[in-house]
Amino acid sequence: MSAKSIGIPDGTEVRIPLSKLKKSPKNARKTPHSEAVIEALAASIAAKGILQNLVVEPEVDGEGAATGFFCVTIGEGRRLAQLLRVERKEIRKSEPIRCIVDTANDPHEISLDENVTRESTHPADQFAAFRKLADERGLGVEEIAARFGVTAYVVRQRLRLGAVSPKLIELYREGDLTLEQLMAFAITDDHARQEAVYERLPFDPDASTIRRLLTETHVAATDRRARFVGLEAYTEAGGTVLRDLFTEDGGGYLEDVALLDLLVTARLNREADALRAAEGWRWTEAHLDFPHAHGMRRVYPHPVELSAEDQAALQAVQTEFDRLTEQHQTAEELPDDVDARFGELEAEIERLEAKRQAYDPADVARGGAFVVLNHDGTVRIERGFIRPGDEQPEAETGPDSDAEARNEEDRGGEDAAPDDEDDESATDEDDGDQPLSDVLVRDLTAHRTLGLRLNLSEQPDVAIVAVTHALTAQIFYLGAAAHVVGIQPVKTDLAAHADGIEDTRAGKAWSDRHANWARQMPKDVGALWEFVAELDHDSRMALLAHCVSLTVNAVKLPFDRRPRALAAARRLAEAVALDMTSYWRPTARSYLGRVTKAGILVAVREGVGEEAAARLTDMKKADMAQVAEQLLAATGWLPSLLRTAALQGPTDLQSEAQGSEPHAEAAE
Repeated sequence: MSAKSIGIPDGTEVRIPLSKLKKSPKNARKTPHSEAVIEALAASIAAKGILQNLVVEPEVDGEGAATGFFCVTIGEGRRLAQLLRVERKEIRKSEPIRCIVDTANDPHEISLDENVTRESTHPADQFAAFRKLADERGLGVEEIAARFGVTAYVVRQRLRLGAVSPKLIELYREGDLTLEQLMAFAITDDHARQEAVYERLPFDPDASTIRRLLTETHVAATDRRARFVGLEAYTEAGGTVLRDLFTEDGGGYLEDVALLDLLVTARLNREADALRAAEGWRWTEAHLDFPHAHGMRRVYPHPVELSAEDQAALQAVQTEFDRLTEQHQTAEELPDDVDARFGELEAEIERLEAKRQAYDPADVARGGAFVVLNHDGTVRIERGFIRPGDEQPEAETGPDSDAEARNEEDRGGEDAAPDDEDDESATDEDDGDQPLSDVLVRDLTAHRTLGLRLNLSEQPDVAIVAVTHALTAQIFYLGAAAHVVGIQPVKTDLAAHADGIEDTRAGKAWSDRHANWARQMPKDVGALWEFVAELDHDSRMALLAHCVSLTVNAVKLPFDRRPRALAAARRLAEAVALDMTSYWRPTARSYLGRVTKAGILVAVREGVGEEAAARLTDMKKADMAQVAEQLLAATGWLPSLLRTAALQGPTDLQSEAQGSEPHAEAAE
């Protein structure tokens, strides 16, 4: 039916009520517009009106008669946007819509032409246009967002991209930079820095490399120092935060590192002062990291009886805790007030139980504590350190669990005789009160040493006591020089090789085990032999194993050439059935974020499967690492350096042990 037959010439612009417009069945677009597109069109029309006419044709019935409705050939999205505005009561259904009547062209072809033969503006043009709206017309972010039907966050992203160096924008237009790379440059608005980093880039860098170079002088908001101080306190002190609008940056990057360090130091010092005032230590020191080379002896608390008042209080809270537990043992979910009360009771029980361990008041009066910052941004307190100048001259050195200080000890101390030997040693060197010459003393004690060696070689049980005593004396008693067996432990400080290792679950378990042994040691090193000798066999072997374990060093360094030692470490791992899944997990922080994308894919491929790895291929590295962490969480996957070979059977181990002792059979 022609337009003329209904009184409207072809190509005529007319205004048709919205209620008289329908979707054309001849429209080439079968996939509907997304909600976001309709939202954007509605916002644009509300702000600027319909900028492009709809193209329509009259609807006819089966007999060719006009129905009074019009089918929208071009502009269905705009029709839906206006209907959305009707729902929002912004306009009425009778709102006149500017249309062009077209009955000369095939509706299907021109609707296809509308979607195929047009070219969207280059994204860089969009960024520049948004920037112009903000700079020249003074439109705010929210106003721009409303006019284009997008979120304020999207507007901020486009404004940030529009503020990138014109030189880099031009490279993006020419295809020499990808949009992902341009977004990485947008983390800062410093054009000179952007261009300087571009000059340093390797060939075809990924976005993470660009971000890393642009933020290498900043501190991430996830850094322990930032978490300790808090972004609010940092910004209140005048610090600025660089935020990345295109990634989950965890809060951004702190630009004023000097200010951050000043705030960290000040707060740590306040924590140290509060500890000294509350507990009465002679001194407290604040450090970012624990000072392993402090060279001090360490004392530990010992069991004490609770006061009658504390015992009664503990009994009361324990009774209430047990009563609540019995009342709610079948509940699937606790009421909020009950859950809160459980937390209060647990905290009070823990506080009172802690009073069962106490430091000697004399040690507190002359000792001190270190206040350090944990890897997770919390405060860690290490108590009980005695400075050399604060030692009591007449006192023997007590147990010292801080084995790192062993590296500072004089290794030749056992050869240097003190000015005042005890009565027993004086008797050994005198013969009926007659002084002996130094040469004769050396001669006699050399013969005695040979006798000790012969007898000890025939008594393995005593040899175990002597070795255990020697290691314990050196590890737990700093500078005591009380050991007769010339075995010296060499300890490697693992904190120097793995950041935050002391804060891990394994690190804390080791520290607790070490402290537990230290608490059992006699204060006087002179009583250590009796302590070791009187232990039952299992306890003595456990103490020996603990001391020996402290000397294990399987750290692989780039300049270290110890292939045989590292091979022995592998054999040791097999012998003790080491399963590193108990101590380590592949996370974005521990591993996945520190290897290449190819390395992440290898881990997922080995741990989960080829299909899972394929799904990650096109992800950004940061996102890939996070998803891989979740995928690998329950798999027990380990990198090859942490894997232990299949264990040997008992028979093989026994044969190996027997084969390593050929002289035992000869002696028989």
